[in-house]
Amino acid sequence: MTGTRKIVEVLNGKTIFPPPVWLMRQAGRYLPEYRQTRAKAGSFLDLCYSPDHAVEVTLQPIRRYAFDAAILFSDILVIPDALKREVRFEEGSGPRLRPLEIDEIRPLASMPVMEHLSPVIEIVGRLRSELPHETALLGFCGAPWTVATYMIAGHGTPDQAPTRLFAYREPKAFAALLDILAEKSAEYLVAQLDAGADAVQIFDSWAGVLGEAEFAAYAVKPVRRIVDLVRAQRPQAKIIAFAKGAGLFQKDYRQGTGADAIGLDWTIPLSLAAELQKDGPVQGNLDPQRVVAGGAALTEGIDAILEVLGNGPLIFNLGHGITPQADPEHVTELVRRVRGQV
Repeated sequence: MTGTRKIVEVLNGKTIFPPPVWLMRQAGRYLPEYRQTRAKAGSFLDLCYSPDHAVEVTLQPIRRYAFDAAILFSDILVIPDALKREVRFEEGSGPRLRPLEIDEIRPLASMPVMEHLSPVIEIVGRLRSELPHETALLGFCGAPWTVATYMIAGHGTPDQAPTRLFAYREPKAFAALLDILAEKSAEYLVAQLDAGADAVQIFDSWAGVLGEAEFAAYAVKPVRRIVDLVRAQRPQAKIIAFAKGAGLFQKDYRQGTGADAIGLDWTIPLSLAAELQKDGPVQGNLDPQRVVAGGAALTEGIDAILEVLGNGPLIFNLGHGITPQADPEHVTELVRRVRGQV
């Protein structure tokens, strides 16, 4: 079969209305079928590395909602896991890693990661063969800054103070870490694209804690490095960059990173989003709590985005991942509203 998938068309700059829609964390704890599969899989990382289970949970929201894209079920911390940083996920408290010492940074450059990540690449290939033809497949990785915050602190923190402090005290070592993570991530994304991903997204979940100079050095520069490395090998690669909390820094983020589209969180005013859209595709940016609330809060939020951004290249999404408290029926309402079926 031939034909371009809608999200790829938008990433090429085309305006489609109704816009294509997918949701960050669309395969997740809000779905009862996900919770059942998760219980069978063992640990969270076991789920990420199990082709059978990871393919199943990736397909579950496609079966329910017929989203325009499936996103590989995995985690941003598989790169440090492949770098032997002893990653584990503790119920109720999130990821835990062995904190990285300064003398452990340089040796990471020579450590191979793709053999460890080969199950993920198998998952991508299986997904492309099992997804409906019209459904795009998205791969992803974590941005170097966000991945580094977990590697330095060993866990998530509210403002990433441990990593910011490390970067100020040890700027050369920290720059080396970001560069290593960019190179490993680019290799990983190329493998996903080769296995069948139509596009990839780079998640910078903790970009919002950075000041202006730090955002340029820690968020923009390493993501640009990934984009350049991927495009050097796969010139036609389509890339979405999502820097949560970037605010006004979004004005230069697309150009600075070279991404085809930028993801916007829910704090970005729609007036600013419309300005950003003049330079190319945007993705977002419904508040995930509107999906929890449902009703008027949900419909009003959807309608506002469609009214302001629907006349340009838009991928409809949330401003961050869907939460476990979301009602699956509210997601049904969201998809129908976006598609003009109500």
